[in-house]
Amino acid sequence: MLLLDASVWVLLVDPEDPYHGDAVTLIRDQAVSLAALDLTLHEIGNAIGVKRDNAREATNVIRLLLACCRDRVVPADVELVDSALEIASEHGITAYDAAYVAAARRHGWTLVSTDIADLVSKGLAVAPDAADYP
Repeated sequence: MLLLDASVWVLLVDPEDPYHGDAVTLIRDQAVSLAALDLTLHEIGNAIGVKRDNAREATNVIRLLLACCRDRVVPADVELVDSALEIASEHGITAYDAAYVAAARRHGWTLVSTDIADLVSKGLAVAPDAADYP
């Protein structure tokens, strides 16, 4: 199972990004093997709907996420938050990023992100072009 953080979903509307094609292929070809956090819905809404001022496009990406992930959208709970806070402190990352790491670890999933500085370079996630899937 691949846990995609919001950065990967946001790439769907950013054809200029070097990882755009990898994100599109990953989501298209691995839809039945994808998971997300409930946090991801808000992050997509913020990144596309607010920052890019495109609520319609944000809604489209969120609907796609929900269609792909179905019952694999992980809700926050006390244990996840506690784990995320420990990971954030240990690695010097945000609680948001750490929540993805905590969820991936809890479920034995691979975290996929374009956050090279905070996640990929620290071995906490893989970039879309390195996601290991059949």
